[in-house]
Amino acid sequence: MEQGIDKLITIQLAKCGTSGFLTGLGGLITLPVAVPANISSVLFIQMRMIASIAVMRGYDVKDDQVRTFVYASLTGKAATDIIKQAGVQVGQKLAVNMIKKLPFEVIKKINKAVGFRLMTKFGQKGVINMGKMVPLVRGVIGGTYDATTTKMIANAAKDIFVELTPRLT
Repeated sequence: MEQGIDKLITIQLAKCGTSGFLTGLGGLITLPVAVPANISSVLFIQMRMIASIAVMRGYDVKDDQVRTFVYASLTGKAATDIIKQAGVQVGQKLAVNMIKKLPFEVIKKINKAVGFRLMTKFGQKGVINMGKMVPLVRGVIGGTYDATTTKMIANAAKDIFVELTPRLT
């Protein structure tokens, strides 16, 4: 299963890197359209990747608590900090029983913190795009940034969504 997850992540990294590269090629005139298009496409790819990791490890993505942790994974390394700040004690990995027992108020706190982190993250992305002036360099920087952040998000998702039924090897 880990090989399947790693293969999925590799494919998603390529998609996000390509999206960042292509949307970074446009000039200042395309910037108002390119940045929102890139953010939307990369966010969509990242959310599908996280949800796929959760499903591959036995979680039900229709469950509200699981969805909250999918959103929290979008913050990358900050995911466990956000979850801790909301009052959930997190060790190296979360157990599914802990996820299912979270009170609604804690879920709301996590969602609020995730929203704030995502706004900050994508606000920085816009600043980075404004600083890129040469089209090819802009494309490389955009692709590298999107692939790198997607890799961090994938690692967070792998840490959060531990395998429910351990395999016998």
